[in-house]
Amino acid sequence: MKILLSLIALAIGIPLFAQTVTPSATPAPAAAPSLVPDIHSKTILEALMGAGPVMIVLFALSVFFVMLVIVYVMTIRRGAVVSSGYMATADALLRKRDYLGLLAVSNRHGEAIARVVQKMLDFITKNPNADLAQVREIAETEGTRVAASLNNRVTYLADIGMIAPLLGLLGTVLGIIRSFGALGADLGTARYVLLSKGISEALVNTCAGLAIGIPAMICYAFFRGKAQKLISELESASTHVLALLSLQFDRRSERTPVMIEDEL
Repeated sequence: MKILLSLIALAIGIPLFAQTVTPSATPAPAAAPSLVPDIHSKTILEALMGAGPVMIVLFALSVFFVMLVIVYVMTIRRGAVVSSGYMATADALLRKRDYLGLLAVSNRHGEAIARVVQKMLDFITKNPNADLAQVREIAETEGTRVAASLNNRVTYLADIGMIAPLLGLLGTVLGIIRSFGALGADLGTARYVLLSKGISEALVNTCAGLAIGIPAMICYAFFRGKAQKLISELESASTHVLALLSLQFDRRSERTPVMIEDEL
């Protein structure tokens, strides 16, 4: 009887012992998820570094794109084209007919409107008998030059937005060529490894080209709209200065003709 009870206890204890042992063995795989982020990060980094020579050009293009955006944020702004302080000073000096003072102020300022006014005053001082139509032509020419300069600078972002996807497409084609070359080679099972590697390189190049091209086009649309707004403000400021000069020319024509050098 004792022997039978001991056998029953042994039969019941073995499954219980197995159940208590198996949980102790299961925590080992639980540590694996902590290694997953490192594995994925290394895989992505290796994929970017091993995606072919086109990735080097795309990386350089991305650095150039970031530098352009920083420069445009600092330069394509209202203070660099038309400033309220300069316009107030120019208005006061023009009403006083202080052309030399306005010319000195324009030389000290770097705004686009200051360069336009400087060109106008320089033309007036060198050509005392010039009429208002000629001065207006000088202002329009200089304003057109400044507007073209702003538009041409912003166009670089559009160029990057078009070139980056094309470079990504080039890397894609090169990766597919490698894949089909590996598929046609007599390498046994290694051909599938090379095939997957080539396809991975192709997709990485495509993704990199789009990741640079799409933000570049977005930034181009933003800075293009901003440049057009600043050009409109420059035209408005130039029109205001020409209106004040026209009043001075009308007063000069009503009086006895006096040389502009005597007025200065």
